[in-house]
Amino acid sequence: MRLTKSIAGALLLAATATPAFAQDETEAPDAFTITGSATVVSDYRFRGFSQTNEEATIQGGFTVAHESGFYVGTWGSGVGFANGSEIDVFAGFAKEVTSGLTLDIGATAYLYPGASDSTIIEPYFSVTGTVGPATLKGGVAWAWGGQDALGDESAVYLYTDAAVGIPSTPVKLKAHAGYAKSDSFLGGLDGDVFDYSVGAEVSWKVLTLGVSYVNTDAPKLGGYKEAIGADGAVLFTLGAAF
Repeated sequence: MRLTKSIAGALLLAATATPAFAQDETEAPDAFTITGSATVVSDYRFRGFSQTNEEATIQGGFTVAHESGFYVGTWGSGVGFANGSEIDVFAGFAKEVTSGLTLDIGATAYLYPGASDSTIIEPYFSVTGTVGPATLKGGVAWAWGGQDALGDESAVYLYTDAAVGIPSTPVKLKAHAGYAKSDSFLGGLDGDVFDYSVGAEVSWKVLTLGVSYVNTDAPKLGGYKEAIGADGAVLFTLGAAF
């Protein structure tokens, strides 16, 4: 069943953590900030696994944050299963605890409209800091068993991200590594999957063009890795922030 393969394979087995997208900031009244974006991607990869059958799609979302650190937002994308759409709703609290070090705790609900028993809730925690021109982030996300979409299976996802801007240029180099440990065998016979990506992006005004290489260590097994969309691929993105 495509829904089971995509959701279990992606969420349970690490198949841009909470949805990530470039943001520009617009001050709103009463100490609130609204940010958002719209992006075209050549393939929606969630933790290394294609959610669109390796086809292009459109994504977008927005976040409302208060100066206290609390925030809430939503993000959506086309997918190649369920009824063709994924809507994420997230909320949390992010605060700079020392100069250049920010803690973020919250939860994301992954929704697939029209698909019964498909919602997955995943709490997360991350730490972001700066070292010279580099921004480093490490985090963990956990989906517990007992949810209707997961049955008795649970999973934990650990990841780290790095971004370095090249001085006097609009170019930023980026890298990601993630590891998932789950109760499921989908995507990796032993329940472990490692995913990674390296790439770069160029920004001009509100636009950002990105290119990256993404891959996982899911087993090949005579074409199995390619069949579940976990093989290596070069991805392109074009986004506009507001």
